Amino acid sequence: MKEIGQRLKEARESIGISIEEAAEDLKTRPSQIENMEAGNMDAFKDVFYLKYFIRDYAKYLGLDYDDMVDEFNEYLFDFTSKISVDDIKNARKKTLKEDKEKEEKIMSPYTIERKGRFFIPLWVVIALIIVLIGVALVVIFKPFSGGGTKTNNEPTNIIN
Repeated sequence: MKEIGQRLKEARESIGISIEEAAEDLKTRPSQIENMEAGNMDAFKDVFYLKYFIRDYAKYLGLDYDDMVDEFNEYLFDFTSKISVDDIKNARKKTLKEDKEKEEKIMSPYTIERKGRFFIPLWVVIALIIVLIGVALVVIFKPFSGGGTKTNNEPTNIIN
């Protein structure tokens, strides 16, 4: 990786472009260019991002970007082929454990499943609404039913 970074640095310096100018043109931070030129792969979280960054930087400098990407792929293959299967399994377990912990830490009121919450089935709610409408109709229309009893609207005189 250091050889790739050194070639990129030499190409940039031969053209007379500063790190800041290259960073501005590539819309990135100067520290990313410095880390790439230093061969510091650990400064990049994503290997695929680094690969495309090398491609874009080499293209920007006028280098054969396909050769640079091929060289990076070879470096990556050599680097990853030295990792034991046990180390890969342990890293995978660690990643899964971290992902599980992140999922458990979510505390949004919209994503928390509430346990022990009182639940009323939909059919019970509908039945209650029908009963309430029926009672309301009876109360409203009872005075208009003309139930057969005749009322005398004449005032009564208590004193005869």
